[in-house]
Amino acid sequence: MLLSVIYLGFFYFRTGDFIIRDVSLSGGTTLTLTGDIDTTKLESQLKLKLGDVSFRKLSDISSGKNIAFIIESSAPPEELEKAVEDILGFKLTQENYSIEFSGPSLSNNFYHQLIIALLISFCLMSLVIFFLFRTFVPSIAVIFAAFADIVMALALVNFLGIKLSTAGIAAFLMLIGYSVDTDILLTTRALKKSEGTLNQRIFGAFKTGSFMTMTALVAILPAFFIVTGLPDSFRQIFFILALGLFADLVNTWLTNAGIIKWYCDKKGIK
Repeated sequence: MLLSVIYLGFFYFRTGDFIIRDVSLSGGTTLTLTGDIDTTKLESQLKLKLGDVSFRKLSDISSGKNIAFIIESSAPPEELEKAVEDILGFKLTQENYSIEFSGPSLSNNFYHQLIIALLISFCLMSLVIFFLFRTFVPSIAVIFAAFADIVMALALVNFLGIKLSTAGIAAFLMLIGYSVDTDILLTTRALKKSEGTLNQRIFGAFKTGSFMTMTALVAILPAFFIVTGLPDSFRQIFFILALGLFADLVNTWLTNAGIIKWYCDKKGIK
């Protein structure tokens, strides 16, 4: 957690933002090509011409066959279109391509609205946790674990150089819900005095909670690594959720469990 915070601080100091944004969040041009195209040549030469360009392939889920090639760039539409035509050696028409442009101001406003929605969701979750437990330390422990899951997942995403789209922000919204369920389970079980010893209750919560997390990972990871033709937005959501769930195993059953056990011992809850 500490290393993640330090890395994010360094990342913000170097880039001026906490994430690497794609065209949908920073503004730019998206050009979609269809047909038989030498994508390797196009990628290499387009990067030489325009620099900041990203590429994605769209595939048919059932057959795995490529059906489209998507190019995203901060360049204006006319410049990107001309560069692609020069490399391919033929004219782009309505039959073989489509192009979209989003202005930087509109994309920035949309990005800030998503961040506000994320913060509001986290604050509302925190209020529910405080209302549920009505004690400071257990509530803070649950909230801290959820915050740590998000921070650690975000740090890994940035470290891997992944450009976040609107789907990526949505994944962090989903991660808030995925993070707190095991922490609520642990805290609720630990604070009950009538079901065995404290260690037995924590271990019982661990068995149930870790099974819940592993079940979610078993559902997510095959979809990410095995299913072909999955849209990139889905792949990004699954990848971020997987990172957050792995982080949740550490933050819940090492950090949060230690805090809850210390609190119960201090309050005489056996």
